[in-house]
Amino acid sequence: MRVDLNADIGESFGAYRTGNDELLLPSITSASIACGFHAGDPSVMRRTVQLAARAGVHIGAHPGFPDLVGFGRREMNATPEEIADFVLYQVGALDAIASAEGVKLRHIKPHGALYNMSALRRDMAEAIVRAVASLKEPLVVIGPPGSELLAAATRQSLAIAAEGFADRSYEPDGSLTSRRIPGSVISNPSAVAERAVRMISAGTVTARDGSVLALNVDTICVHGDTPAAAALASSVRKALNQAGVEVVPFSA
Repeated sequence: MRVDLNADIGESFGAYRTGNDELLLPSITSASIACGFHAGDPSVMRRTVQLAARAGVHIGAHPGFPDLVGFGRREMNATPEEIADFVLYQVGALDAIASAEGVKLRHIKPHGALYNMSALRRDMAEAIVRAVASLKEPLVVIGPPGSELLAAATRQSLAIAAEGFADRSYEPDGSLTSRRIPGSVISNPSAVAERAVRMISAGTVTARDGSVLALNVDTICVHGDTPAAAALASSVRKALNQAGVEVVPFSA
């Protein structure tokens, strides 16, 4: 058994600090770095790339809607053409910084509302994939298992990685519980670790109503902006190792 452990990081902006990336990085194998639209700025992006490189963590782009106020978690009525441009612009910015630091981008993972909407809408998924496929070196596409996003990437012969969330509650239909609902974010390290191990050892996750969902994943996410994210990631990494699961980058 093997799995990648990822986190969304680099989500500070200017004078505003979100998460503690320095403490989180030692526990993960892949990092999705905010690209300035929902969070992050040029200086934060560069420092985050440097931190990840020093930690030996593979990096990827984490593009979102241009929505700093809403942290990219509000849906936007953007056209497929606009979405493709949003993605290309953000990936290009991070790729330039990574190149300057001698680091290679490995993957792309949409953020927030862009992630959730592209999981369900074929037109949005294809717009994102179209942008990725146009790159000189196409990236691995991360998305929910069985989503329109991964289906679109597969049709374009792009590599994919199905993702599970250890620190988020699931609905019976396999979608993530709205953050407006209490308990949607799981903060207990033991509970988060147990969910992660079960995703890999049994290929399942328990939904909010108690039903058991099939969930076959290549990478598990712990959100960098979740309170005590570093402790959660450390707990997950330790539990996976104890369960005999090899934690390695999916892009290795």
